[in-house]
Amino acid sequence: MRMVFRWFGEGNDSISLSQVKQIPGVEGIVWALHNVPVGEIWPLDRMQEIKKQANKYNLHLDVVESVNIHETIKLGTPERDHYINNYLETIKNLATVGVKVICYNFMPVFDWVRTDLFGKLSDDSTALFYEKAKVDDMDPMELVEKIASNPDYTMPGWEPERLETLKELFHAYHEVSTTDLMNNLAYFLERVIPVCEAYDIKLAIHPDDPPWEIFGLPRIVTTQERLREIINLVPSHCNGITLCSGALGVRADNDIVSMIHEFADHIHFAHIRNVKLFDNGDFIETSHMTRDGSIAIDDIVKAYNQISFKGYVRPDHGRHIWEEQCRPGYGLYDRALGIMYLSGLWDAYQSMKRRDETHVTDTQQFKG
Repeated sequence: MRMVFRWFGEGNDSISLSQVKQIPGVEGIVWALHNVPVGEIWPLDRMQEIKKQANKYNLHLDVVESVNIHETIKLGTPERDHYINNYLETIKNLATVGVKVICYNFMPVFDWVRTDLFGKLSDDSTALFYEKAKVDDMDPMELVEKIASNPDYTMPGWEPERLETLKELFHAYHEVSTTDLMNNLAYFLERVIPVCEAYDIKLAIHPDDPPWEIFGLPRIVTTQERLREIINLVPSHCNGITLCSGALGVRADNDIVSMIHEFADHIHFAHIRNVKLFDNGDFIETSHMTRDGSIAIDDIVKAYNQISFKGYVRPDHGRHIWEEQCRPGYGLYDRALGIMYLSGLWDAYQSMKRRDETHVTDTQQFKG
């Protein structure tokens, strides 16, 4: 298990790389060029600048997150080939700075949806909150105003150039079914995976967040069955997933432990976070501790240990605690606490595994 930490860049994050380096066990940053418009080629000189900043603290750039897919690709319009070609050039540039994994998603219009960026928890901390009734009754533009009104930091998935054409996008998706969306994903993967193989870069699709239809928009990365289908669209070691316990875990019918065992060879990146689920369909993100939410984080880490997971892991989202002023969901303190909890679980399972192996060896020697 290789621990990494999402960082949004100098001037776009309340956290410094010096602080990230001080978190025990963190070996790299999960990064992106958040100011490059979706669909444009990521400039190599900008990537090299990030690499230079990370090298100063001996942090690698193996994982990049939010190389977003242009809406024409999801919609399957004639313009998609232009943007796929741009994506291929970005992949080649990413290989130059040492990237091994690209985390992306295929969610129409909205990458993620919450109704409150600072929902109140019982301990007086705040966290990202989803209120089902509000989403069911809310005008999408009202949600845009709430999420996009965070002037201090960019909000991945809520890029201004995309939101400016929101009405047109909703109209364009009106005739797009889940089958259409899956076919458009297959078209994209058929073009991109051969280049990933050539440059030894793995694609890792992120689940829909939340994993059900929002505002009538189709969603396809929602369940174990769907993940299986996506992996089989283009069979390749480079076609994989970002297994996010928080995104998938808000559906009670999703068994994260089962997914870890089934997709072991295709989990290129793991997001681990906990959420508290409510009977009315609401959910709020909590600390990573198992007892604080509805997801068995201890069992999830145990499953990763059982498959001897050697991929990248990051604590996904955190509460806002100790009066920290930070990007919603991405403060320093609670994610650092989450890393120590996850690492503690991992170390405990590793210790148990070593004891079991020693016991088996001693027993065999005794019998011999």
